[in-house]
Amino acid sequence: MPTDEMQRRRYEFKKALHELSELKGRGTELISLYIPPGKQIYDVVQYLREEYSTSSNIKSKSTRKNVLSAIESIMSKLKYYKSPPENGLVFFVGHVASRGDQTEMYSKIIEPPEPIQTFMYKCDSMFHTELLGSMLEEKEIYGLIVMDRKEATIGLLSGTNIQVISNEQSLVPSKHHQGGQSSRRYERLIEIAAHEYFKKIGEIANNAFMPNIRNIIAIFLGGPGSTKNFFLEKDYLRNELKEKIKETFDVGYTDESGLRELVDKASGSIKDMHITREKDLVNRFLMEIRKVDGGLGVYGIDNIFKAMENRSVDILLVSEALQKSQITYTCPVCGSKKVLYQEKETEVHCDKDQSIMNVTDKKDVVDLLYEMADAAGTTVELISAESDEGKLLIKAFGGLAAILRYVPNQSLSQTQ
Repeated sequence: MPTDEMQRRRYEFKKALHELSELKGRGTELISLYIPPGKQIYDVVQYLREEYSTSSNIKSKSTRKNVLSAIESIMSKLKYYKSPPENGLVFFVGHVASRGDQTEMYSKIIEPPEPIQTFMYKCDSMFHTELLGSMLEEKEIYGLIVMDRKEATIGLLSGTNIQVISNEQSLVPSKHHQGGQSSRRYERLIEIAAHEYFKKIGEIANNAFMPNIRNIIAIFLGGPGSTKNFFLEKDYLRNELKEKIKETFDVGYTDESGLRELVDKASGSIKDMHITREKDLVNRFLMEIRKVDGGLGVYGIDNIFKAMENRSVDILLVSEALQKSQITYTCPVCGSKKVLYQEKETEVHCDKDQSIMNVTDKKDVVDLLYEMADAAGTTVELISAESDEGKLLIKAFGGLAAILRYVPNQSLSQTQ
């Protein structure tokens, strides 16, 4: 599957989980049903019939009614399946809280990106998405170690997120002679302290990396001097981890900033790392907007849509954290319209008669941009919200930026 298609499916999946996490029930009347690929539909229906019978005894009249209608809805939808899809099937059905004391029926069916392992039925005041949420975790990870004789930091790179596992300060004395001890004895004490320090770092790394050994693509080892090479040559790391270290890197720091420097240095050897690709794309955009003539960089949601409409966008950068919709408001009196880009619907007044306008259309911004990109041959790159570049894209540019193929005759003003 092409990378852009995988990104798009990941975004849609992530958006669906976010939507589900926002929904709540008035009582325990929201049903989450996980059906693994090997489960017979007939057996699922039989299970639901038993739940239907049990739920008939719920004391609360409204809760009983809502739970029974949710079970009926699922059973009616299961009639269209001879067997579950290859990764299984997940139903989220129930009456969710709406305005005031009202509820409305909600139903969503998801085919997960990975196989479901176990059958699960839960009726609660919220939808249970934990099993699906774990599927969003990056499966390809990198181990990180930066060290010298004074300090070491161990971490993991997952996608674009650098996680610090441990920062350790050593108790290794400096090499200058102190007190009345003989030089040979003092050097021996230094060697013992260094050995214990390296041993501790090795234990932390072994405990952190071994549980993920199958998913670890490589381990990057760095530091400002030769200590890293000594550490690697000895038996402080397990052999399985040593095999993951292809080369070492000279970095200036051994704290968290050293981990980031290590990733930058190592990115040259592994070009397809997510964090490297994101950094290159965002930096390319920043270089464009710094040019005197504005270059080929465009930002601001109105400017982005104008550029997409005239098909001048080459690469569109979209933050995974972008949650805006294109909402059309229509005045019930004069019929005038307003199109706004918002995260949530708000009370909007007509400029002509000050009437409260009604929502007559609502579309997800990212879905709209994908449709326009397909028509224009534009490459869409989803940028994570965890990386430094991703945070910059959201905070400084509202989660949207573009690199143009050419500058249109009518220049786009850089206003947000």
